[in-house]
Amino acid sequence: MLWSALLPSPSTGTAPPTEAAPQRALATWALQFTPRVALADEAVLMEVAASARLFGGRRALRDRVWGEARELGVAQLAWAPNGLAALALARAGIENGFQRPLAALLDTLPMDTLSAVQPHRLTLEHIGCRTLGDVRALPRGGIARRFDAQLLRALDQAYGTVPEAHDWVALPEHFEERLELMARVEQAPALLFGARRLLRVLSGWLAARRAGVTAFTLRWAHDAMRARAAGEGGEITIRTAEPTRDIEHLCRLLGEHLARVKLLAPVGDLVLVATEVRPLHDVSASLLPDIVRQGEQLGLVLERLSARLGPQRVLRPVLREDHRPEWMCRWQPAALPLPRQGAPGTGLPQPGFLLPVPLRLLVQDERPVYHGRLVLLLGPQRVEGGWWDRVDGEDRMHHVVRDYWVALSAEAGVVWVFQTRLHDAPAWYLHGHFA
Repeated sequence: MLWSALLPSPSTGTAPPTEAAPQRALATWALQFTPRVALADEAVLMEVAASARLFGGRRALRDRVWGEARELGVAQLAWAPNGLAALALARAGIENGFQRPLAALLDTLPMDTLSAVQPHRLTLEHIGCRTLGDVRALPRGGIARRFDAQLLRALDQAYGTVPEAHDWVALPEHFEERLELMARVEQAPALLFGARRLLRVLSGWLAARRAGVTAFTLRWAHDAMRARAAGEGGEITIRTAEPTRDIEHLCRLLGEHLARVKLLAPVGDLVLVATEVRPLHDVSASLLPDIVRQGEQLGLVLERLSARLGPQRVLRPVLREDHRPEWMCRWQPAALPLPRQGAPGTGLPQPGFLLPVPLRLLVQDERPVYHGRLVLLLGPQRVEGGWWDRVDGEDRMHHVVRDYWVALSAEAGVVWVFQTRLHDAPAWYLHGHFA
């Protein structure tokens, strides 16, 4: 698991020229990276293990999140195997929760980095506790009797021994965000600084919806101490020729329009509304120029990539004439010509997902068990081969003799199983799942 905790700047002390984006707006922006975003106290948590590769890996994702989050007023960022640990590390000013074992990192943190400790802080300090490690070292039975169950559960969740449960933030159907300015603005071009933060949140919302904006409206509210003739505020609507979520482009357009606006009174609040939104189909990233991707044949593209990256880095799957599922496909350099051969015909439907290693199943009443007893639907399909295929470095062959069945599990759905026939005691194995 890969969790990140985003800790916004406090509203007091050395705050930036405009107030940090509200917690809900920060969560809306974070939804572009993962649908698993949650609110925890003053922070925003997001689980990005499944989407890290989509953004170029963990390092690239960290750089992008940190670069955009600071613009939204985030003061501290932390990464850890679970959400509570990431939040505790962020409060302590530690970003990398993978540099040492998690328990060793958390044991050194102050007690107040875990919210569940706050109600019992004075009592724990009186008995000599200063860090999370001190609290964790107390007898579990004594903690359960003297304090509420939430403290013990929070400790277990932070240290990863008990799973967490979160209420995920839902993506709003419509975008409308408000920003209160820390100082009153008297010149319209100066509104762009605060508006850029709202546009950053809008860009994240659009990315999560796979959409672009063709029109958005910026509204401003005048300060309460204003002349009656100035009115309550004003607004400006910006339109684009094509759907876009490019924040730099949107800021340039807004800046050009604000340069021609004259404020009738100082402004204290901004509101950004996405008035027209349309689907935006992203173009896949490529190592080749757009003109090549649009008109060049696939074979030429693969040849160009192989020459640029090396032949062993660009591979394609090739079917083989082999009845054994593990050896029906092999990978070869894409620049090599395809052999004139194919996979043999089979009598049963083939699964869409094949396990790397077959999973041995329990047997009850001579029937295999996988999330309950399996019902054999189709089969058997007898597969035998590999007596000629020697295992590298060993004195044995890849010889298999199996009976394959299409089976139904009450919980897992349709699966692909086989029974061995070479052993004295035949065994059942799970080998694949049907999509």
